[in-house]
Amino acid sequence: MTSPASGAGSAPDPPDYAPTTRSAQSETGRAASPGATAGGGNRRLGLALLVIATAQLMVVLDATIVNVALPHVQRALGFSGTGLEWVVNAYAITFGGLLLLGGRAGDILGRRRVFVFGLLLFSAASLLGGFATRQWWLLTARAVQGAGGAVIAPTALALISTNFPQGAERNRAFSVYAAMAGAGAAAGLVLGGILTTYLSWRWVFFVNVPIGVVVAAAAPLVLAESPRRPGRIDVAGAVTGCGGVALLVYGLSKAATGADGVSHWGDAQVLASLTAAVVLLVSFVLIEMRSSHPLLPMRVLADRNRAGAYLIMLCIATGLFGLFFFLTLFIQTVLGYSAIRAGIAYLPFAVGVVIASALASPLVARIGPRPLILAGAAMVAGGTFWFSRLTEHAGYASHLLGPMLVSSFGLGLVFVPLALVALYKVAEQDSGVASSLLNAAQQVGGAVGLALLGTVAWTAVANSVRTQVAAAAKAGRPLPKPGAPLPASIYNHALTVGFSRGFVVAAGIALLALLIGILTIRISRQELAGAVPEPQQAAPQPAASQPGTVQLHEDRAALAATVRPCRLC
Repeated sequence: MTSPASGAGSAPDPPDYAPTTRSAQSETGRAASPGATAGGGNRRLGLALLVIATAQLMVVLDATIVNVALPHVQRALGFSGTGLEWVVNAYAITFGGLLLLGGRAGDILGRRRVFVFGLLLFSAASLLGGFATRQWWLLTARAVQGAGGAVIAPTALALISTNFPQGAERNRAFSVYAAMAGAGAAAGLVLGGILTTYLSWRWVFFVNVPIGVVVAAAAPLVLAESPRRPGRIDVAGAVTGCGGVALLVYGLSKAATGADGVSHWGDAQVLASLTAAVVLLVSFVLIEMRSSHPLLPMRVLADRNRAGAYLIMLCIATGLFGLFFFLTLFIQTVLGYSAIRAGIAYLPFAVGVVIASALASPLVARIGPRPLILAGAAMVAGGTFWFSRLTEHAGYASHLLGPMLVSSFGLGLVFVPLALVALYKVAEQDSGVASSLLNAAQQVGGAVGLALLGTVAWTAVANSVRTQVAAAAKAGRPLPKPGAPLPASIYNHALTVGFSRGFVVAAGIALLALLIGILTIRISRQELAGAVPEPQQAAPQPAASQPGTVQLHEDRAALAATVRPCRLC
């Protein structure tokens, strides 16, 4: 669903280079607002923010708007359950796998130039997806959309640092950028239902085209270009990393037990995919360790707290993507909700995340990140397990609303401290990589988790169908003819059983996130606030002796605020 908000790219300073001085950054910010009058400069900055925020809104909107349309896509193009997962995973894999590459390309080639390319690529892929008449056609479009999003996300955030001078203007821009994530998620849920119900599922893709084209045309007029930087793009790292994740997800999704009751874990195709995935992922690590310009500097993972934050996000996203995928099918297929009603049904979840995130922001300064992370992970685990108690006769207020609120509040509590811990004590040149990696963990974890949970769920669905058919035969009741659709009572019960099994596994993964938090997160509230010893009275330091220190902390806090907990909410 963003999700989304999108990942931070290389802001506030590009990786592998010395930090830009305050004066240089201020000059860059003023470049976006030439002119003698303050009013003209303010108008230009306002338009620049509108362009950046609209791009962010489009990327976040795409996650939730497509999620609501999934059952209609399945019926129109004939996707199986495991095949439908790839409508989500094709986007998530390329987005998460290429996110670091997108930020690096912006640093080297120019952020505005790469930003416009990403917008046009995303728009073209959306147009292609809207006209899709075959499964492979739509999945290809979704993968290209993910690649476009991986370019837009980091460069859009980095362009704030390029175009807005340090101080209140930049912090305000960061805040607006972050707010677009929540607004886009909620709007996507409702808009997706409206478009799917009154027009067609194809319009959830078509709606991106005019937005992307207009923003791409406006960007060169209102955004300043960043200077090109020397360096090279780690293509080998991007290919091995993204390819390894794709093959891992493919192998896991193909391992589900079929309708004939045969498990496919031992199939040559599954074993070959999983083996190749391991080889590529190991190669990625080796390449990054030896590269002079790595996409992922291994020093970023050296800190225990930061590594723990990434693992927790990986686990939370693993369960969360499956949760939304199963809930969407359950609400529309089993309970019979329309697309617009399903979108509205998700709104309490989005609101819960926003409220809990707002509460977590002041709490993290008072009690530190560890209690919030542990409490949030426990609530996500509890809410997800609560979903496993659903039956095909469930009601919204009595069975769905409660676990939605518990899960959403838990997610909101986890999100804020995880973002701050991920940037704790990170070197300035690695701050963009550190924030991007949190979002990459979210996307990769979500894709892997959806494949894994999908295998569990669809295996349980197949077993439930066989059990019910056998029981009907034994009782002498009429049986469905071979190849004919299953009776609704059998199919809905099987889906409910399968999804419940998936929710149980997702709850277990959330408990694993809780355990990781207990073992790894050790930052106190004083450390997170950057507390330092008071200067000696005999040698006071004037404020001007450390230019930009306070602003640096403000920039990092704002940067952390743009990292969203999920692309589904």
